[in-house]
Order: sequence, then C-alpha cells, then structure tokens
Amino acid sequence: MAEVTIAQIKELRERTSAGIMDVKRALQEAQGDLEAAAELLRQRGLALAEKKASRATRQGLVESYIHAGGRIGALVEVNCESDFVARTPEFRALAHNLALQVAAMNPRYLSRDAVPSEETVDQRETVLLEQPFIRDTSRTVQDVVAEAIAKVGENIKVGRFARFELGG
Repeated sequence: MAEVTIAQIKELRERTSAGIMDVKRALQEAQGDLEAAAELLRQRGLALAEKKASRATRQGLVESYIHAGGRIGALVEVNCESDFVARTPEFRALAHNLALQVAAMNPRYLSRDAVPSEETVDQRETVLLEQPFIRDTSRTVQDVVAEAIAKVGENIKVGRFARFELGG
C-alpha cells in the first residue's frame, strides 16, 4: 500500500467530508491518487444510500429559497429518519441547496417514476433527481443526496417541491 500523507488526507477530507479513516483507506487503495480515492468514496456513499433506502423517513424540514428581487421562489420538503439529523448543518445545507436547485432549474417531476408513461421528456432537464447539480455539474442531484446519506448515516428522501415565478 502506498504511503499516504496528512496533507492528502486533509485535502480529500475537505473535498468529500468523509471520515478520516474512510479517506485514509480510500487513498491507500487508490495508491495516493486523489481523484481515484474520491471516486471510491463516492461509490461507497452510493452503496450506503442503497442499503438505507428502505428505512422510513418521517422527520425532516421544509426549506424555502427566494431569489434576489423576489420574483422566483421555491419550497422543498426533505425527509430523514430523525429530528436530530434534521437539525444538523449538513442536512440544512442539503435542503437549502435543493431549494436553490428547484428555483434555478425549474424541474417538473421529482423522480423518473413520476413522469407519465405517455410523456417523452429529457429527464436531465425535467426530473429533479436526474438534473446536474447546480453547484457541481459533474454530479446529479441524486448523487448529492446519496453523499448526504453517507455523511449523516440516515436515509434521506426529497418528499416534494414547488416552484413559484411571478406572472408564471
């Protein structure tokens, strides 16, 4: 296994917010390659999200975002398993970013399942969870939710959303 430096661990931890030991193991497996280690951590986060997908999400919060000038606004309901997680800064940041995403990208549907079978749409444009995340277009909104699940250790689901535009 490659020797991993503290600087590498710190850099990858800042990029991914993963735990120190997870970051160290990923860097060792990736032979010190930061990009490969980040991809390993992302894949592990998705695997963890799949494991937790069946767990009930009865807590959470409703987050709002009003764009400068007050002409566009969005509400999003984000659910988790416990009120403890709903109060964490990571969960609140996720909810805020999702409200911002809805205001900016104007999705019509929450997931692929919500698209009527007779309707043909570009899912990357109209389905919230399939859209490129506005803060990092290399990831989808679903990827961001999966990463949050890995960070907080609980299942997280986007319950519903609404977007309002003046005159729209």
